[in-house]
Amino acid sequence: MADVLSEEISLAGNLLAKRVQDLVVQGEEPPKPYLCREDNDSISALAPIPTIDVGLLTEASSVANSDELQDLKSALCKWGCFQVVGHGMPSSLLDGMRKVTREFFEQPMEEKRRYAKGVNEYEGYGADPVPEEGQPLDWQDRLALTVYPEDNRNLRFWPENPSSFREVVDEYSSKLKAMTKLLSKAMAKCLDLEENSFINQFGEKEEFVMRFNYYSPCQMSDRVMGLKAHSDGTSYSLILQDQVQGLQILMDGTWLTVPADPEAILVLIGDQMEIMTNGTFKSPVHRVVSNSDKDRISIAMFYSPETGKEIHPEDGLISEENKPILYKPVKNYGEVYWVYYNKGQRSIHTAQV
Repeated sequence: MADVLSEEISLAGNLLAKRVQDLVVQGEEPPKPYLCREDNDSISALAPIPTIDVGLLTEASSVANSDELQDLKSALCKWGCFQVVGHGMPSSLLDGMRKVTREFFEQPMEEKRRYAKGVNEYEGYGADPVPEEGQPLDWQDRLALTVYPEDNRNLRFWPENPSSFREVVDEYSSKLKAMTKLLSKAMAKCLDLEENSFINQFGEKEEFVMRFNYYSPCQMSDRVMGLKAHSDGTSYSLILQDQVQGLQILMDGTWLTVPADPEAILVLIGDQMEIMTNGTFKSPVHRVVSNSDKDRISIAMFYSPETGKEIHPEDGLISEENKPILYKPVKNYGEVYWVYYNKGQRSIHTAQV
């Protein structure tokens, strides 16, 4: 058995040198490390994900503001996610992000390999680091970039083609960063906390990593997963989708499909925010299913505390009578997260009291 597993992980490592897009173009069937599903469970009902108008969160009317804050709290306590509208970003910018993403992935492989990552590195073009033995590979190609702090940007991985890539990404990421300030304050206020509670925990040099995902069509979509089930290790993630559905969340043991609204930004709570809210907000398990005849793109911005900044449950969310402390203070949670992610496991238990 050990020899078989070693052979599989070696094969997985070799496959990472050959991208999913290559396999599709050459008409190859998904190799064994991609086969991880025993039955077709991709068909699911649409999840009634709540929609929050971010404009109302700053509305002068106390009634409108209060109602939207209550809706926000309900969404994050029950679903751990919500769709943001009223964000002020024009359709032209959102379409521009999807356009430069698609244009990058549609380039010849030799051009994309200029930005290739190492096998065990995260940033750059390629696939996630090789998982542990017995874990499947995801049917996707991706490009990951650190965007903030700006001093941490490694421009070696920032594509020069398409020519507008850097300009569009810079404009979009700056607007998302500004929106996180508003959202973080609203999340605190809806829990009756001081509005800067979470912002103070994130630190002055909070980190933003952008991930551009390309999911090729897969003729064995009933056997292959676009992205395996996991929760995010971030504070929260902001996801721009195209019109092709594929993202699913796990709710009460059932997979539900997230509606693909090209005008909305999906906000998804991560493990670190679950820790900071003492379990009040939930970090949902989610995955991406593959599609037999359509490709799909998405762009995720992962928002995390400053490196080395200790986070902890907010005091206002702890009560000996009603809400005992559930999580201990943690630092650099992302390092622990990736150890368990590569095993196909969640890591939130490592922070539990």
